[in-house]
This record gives sequence, C-alpha cells and structure tokens, in this order.
Amino acid sequence: MRHCSVQVRGLLTRDELDRYNGLIDVGQYLEQNQRYDLSYIVQKEVDRLVQPAIERLKDKGRERDRMTEAYLRDRQSIEDIEEND
Repeated sequence: MRHCSVQVRGLLTRDELDRYNGLIDVGQYLEQNQRYDLSYIVQKEVDRLVQPAIERLKDKGRERDRMTEAYLRDRQSIEDIEEND
C-alpha cells in the first residue's frame, strides 16, 4: 500500500484520517496474504479519500504564494519611497 504524504495526512479531517488508517490496515493485511487484486481496490479507495486533503494543500500553497507576492510588492513600494527621499 502506498501512503500519502505527511503534509496531506495532516490536512485530513478526523473522520477521513480514521477511515484512511482503517483502509491502510486492510490493504496491508491483503498484501500480506498476497491478495493483490483486492488490495488494488483498497488502494484506489485510499487515493479517492485523500483527494480533498490534496486540494486543501494546494489551496494553502496558493494562499502562501499570494501572501509572498503581496509582501514583495509592499517591500518594493517601501524601497521605491526610500529612493525618492
């Protein structure tokens, strides 16, 4: 079973995280018993489950980019003012 990243896991809701952990346990059990046909189905469900958290992570990145852009714009404005004085 493939795990999602720590960053994505950190953005899962409590219910999503409980379901994620349960699915991972089931998938690992199936893999240990060489039931790869069934573990594949469980992995696909895990992939669907983490999609909202991935989107939340992307949104956080976009917000951070906007904040960085605003900071750089403000900093440039301050430097322009200081040059004109």
